[in-house]
Amino acid sequence: MASGTPGRMRPGSPGGTESADRVTDVFLLFAQADRPLGVSEIARSLSLSKAVVHRILQSLTSRSLTSIVSGNSTYVLGPAATTLSMKAWSQLDLRSLASPILRKLRDDTRETTTLSVLVGHQRIYLDQFESPQEVKMVVDVGPHFPLHSGASSRVILAHLPQSVIDNAVAELREIRPGVDVEDYRKRLENIREKGYGGSINERGTGAASIAAPFFDTAGNVLGSISSSGPVFRYGEEGHEDHVRLVIAAAKAITAELAKQRR
Repeated sequence: MASGTPGRMRPGSPGGTESADRVTDVFLLFAQADRPLGVSEIARSLSLSKAVVHRILQSLTSRSLTSIVSGNSTYVLGPAATTLSMKAWSQLDLRSLASPILRKLRDDTRETTTLSVLVGHQRIYLDQFESPQEVKMVVDVGPHFPLHSGASSRVILAHLPQSVIDNAVAELREIRPGVDVEDYRKRLENIREKGYGGSINERGTGAASIAAPFFDTAGNVLGSISSSGPVFRYGEEGHEDHVRLVIAAAKAITAELAKQRR
């Protein structure tokens, strides 16, 4: 810790120390939170003194594991935490697990298929299998995308806590002041009911997409898969078979993840 004081052994935590456990507890509290956290709230949640929490946050922030939110003295997970998250996905080897499912979906639809994962309050593409057709959609693997726009993002957002949805809607209103919030929330409800979402030329790029979420064994949304292509090959109606294939592929990934836990 930042104070340099050796930690004492903590009862019930074999092989650990009280200091190390406190740091871990604070870090995990951020992982479970859906909004920025302040010193007082962390102290109350973990029954720690504000002084101890402040020292822990100083240590975590110095290593970019947390970052302070300017203006209100609260904290969020930092860029180093995102790196850890990416490493965790790599070690889980989700790409290898999902690859045969995505490849088959690509072969069945002849459109580009993608694998996205939730990282903090954003989404990244982890993998893709490109369409064999001459005109196709290709995504950038690695960059972060907001949760409020695009089918791959919205199907994740629809299954997150209400506070995360509220924050995403607020972000969307900043860039699109005229957005119909009531209609947007109904679209999220529709995703939850039907198990998938779609987008048609949403960003003005000529792309269309059908996406569905996948989950861990506790029912927490982990990410999404999509089948995407140029908008002229998609339409508002007539894609029932395509939708069923995407939903089935997402469910197959959820089932494979469950097998890994056995």
